[in-house]
Amino acid sequence: MPNTNKPNKLIHETSPYLLQHAYNPVNWYPWGEEPFKIAKQEDKPVLVSIGYSTCHWCHVMAHESFEDEEVAGLLNEHFVCIKVDREERPDIDSIYMNVCQMMTGSGGWPLNVFLTPDQIPFYVGTYFPKHSKYGRPGMMEVIPNLAKVYHDDKQQIATIGERVVTALNEMVQQEVASIPSTRTKDAFQNLQALFDGLYGGFGTAPKFPNANQILYLLRYYKVTGKENALLMATKTLEQIHLGGIYDHIGFGFARYSTDQIWLVPHFEKMLYDQALLLHCYTEAYQINKSDTFKKVVYNTIRFLQREMQHPEGGFYSAIDADSEGVEGKYYLWDYEEILEILGEKQGEKYAETYDITHEGNFEGKNIPNLIEPDFHKLSKDELEQCRQKLLQYREKRVYPHLDDKILTAWNTLLMSALAKAGAVFEEESFIDLAKKIDTFLQKNLVKENQLLVSYRDGKAKQTAFIDEYANYLWALNELYLTTGEKEYMNRAEKMVQQMIDQFHDDENGGFFLTNHGAETLIVREKTALDNAYPAGNSTAAMQLWRLGKLTEKEEYIHFADELLNAFSADINRYPAATLWLLQLMLAHQTESSEIHLTNPTGEIRSELFSQYRPFDVWHIEKEGTFELQLCQNYSCQLAITDPTQALKTLQK
Repeated sequence: MPNTNKPNKLIHETSPYLLQHAYNPVNWYPWGEEPFKIAKQEDKPVLVSIGYSTCHWCHVMAHESFEDEEVAGLLNEHFVCIKVDREERPDIDSIYMNVCQMMTGSGGWPLNVFLTPDQIPFYVGTYFPKHSKYGRPGMMEVIPNLAKVYHDDKQQIATIGERVVTALNEMVQQEVASIPSTRTKDAFQNLQALFDGLYGGFGTAPKFPNANQILYLLRYYKVTGKENALLMATKTLEQIHLGGIYDHIGFGFARYSTDQIWLVPHFEKMLYDQALLLHCYTEAYQINKSDTFKKVVYNTIRFLQREMQHPEGGFYSAIDADSEGVEGKYYLWDYEEILEILGEKQGEKYAETYDITHEGNFEGKNIPNLIEPDFHKLSKDELEQCRQKLLQYREKRVYPHLDDKILTAWNTLLMSALAKAGAVFEEESFIDLAKKIDTFLQKNLVKENQLLVSYRDGKAKQTAFIDEYANYLWALNELYLTTGEKEYMNRAEKMVQQMIDQFHDDENGGFFLTNHGAETLIVREKTALDNAYPAGNSTAAMQLWRLGKLTEKEEYIHFADELLNAFSADINRYPAATLWLLQLMLAHQTESSEIHLTNPTGEIRSELFSQYRPFDVWHIEKEGTFELQLCQNYSCQLAITDPTQALKTLQK
């Protein structure tokens, strides 16, 4: 970023996104009391601009407008300007994204909201160019027009604000309704209607590798036996792996595909996508034992360790799509480049395998992919040698920007995925990685028994939201199931108590996004609608239910069921947007087991973890005489003491 200007007030922040704007000529403030106080004193409207450091269109708008002296001059004259990192302040982002969707019918980042000094929105949009073009309003026209309306028509501003705040409050205060048992089927049928039978995924373009959809389908298959649910999930996972959205050279997944066939990704890589797709491929492997799915899990973890891990064990947030100002430049290849690196004979065969041509498959360049079926012209060993050579070559290029802040919510998603993968693949190193994240978080992101959101450069900041607690609860449950170490279950119970004490809505049920002592915003949100990753309330529901089964404490199951009740209106209106919460309904619609194992053989442990048991829990005692006891529907069978018989019982 240019730094010829004097720094603005973002210069003292730790967020990479805010620091990217610290030398803009715009007089940015971080979110806080000061800018709103100034806005009131000077009777100025406020611009709140929200994004994140690896957001491509945020970069574009920054270059066109926020680094431009003309635009900055207008903004500084007419507005008080605030920059927000959505990953540090999901509470602010969520409110104003809802406003954007209400007022415009769509949303995205950058998100630019124009507010009164009382934080009430009166105009909102996403990307604004410098000048109006392609039917999109430009900053040079928007700024003076909005400033004029703000000063000349206070009544119109007040009317807009009143409607917005009323609508936001209606989203939080839902009427409780009964949920038909068919809602789980409705969600499945919604996905079935959108499914792309040729290339997998749902809808046309852009296509997101939506873990909520895939994991719901796997669980729906487990409960109903419907083969089509399994087919939709596994076909999607297979096609994602074949496409360019999967990095065939360095591994890991890009955020989404811009086309229907998964070829051209939006090249940024987000930690939460890696974590949730690890869950997907691991669980799908438990069902179909695909060697490809296993390989994807191992390779994704290799990528994470190589490119996204902090030396002390936490994992960074994201890798940008852009390098040298060009989206995807780090990942694209020329045909001649491949031949030069690999040699003509091997290079030609590699290029033929991975759809690399003279003309290119993307803007004259090439994205390696396996979408069109072709017989490999090289052996597995040769392909791996080629991949390593290409990776070494690629690592000499200018690396994209790395957002190196460490987020509790995303790291705990990865913890649960690593713990599960470690158990399923009997890979102790994955479990150790999960424990290392836990140690990092406990050391750096817990202060006075409170979870914090974000860590960077030795500083942790921002009191945690419900997502951090719910995701951590998931991770602790998974670590207990994987290791049998009671410490994790005890900590899970303490975390639940903190969630209830700090976030629970005692009047209407469910958990607020912010804790009871948090800063007052224009609305206190409470949602179970899933977004890029599961809503905190939805994660909490399933994990409270699991903990209730683990501890045999009905109060946890009561809190889980209360969440279904609290968000019943959302479930009835939007079953396909509440898939994570609907998992709990699936749990109630199937027969689940509690398994007690004492001193199990390696074969029995392997059998237990290799099976797909999304609704079962188990206790593993490491010391004592061998025993297996199976409990279902509040009754337990006689204990089995013969390992051979126990193995047969598990296999049933």
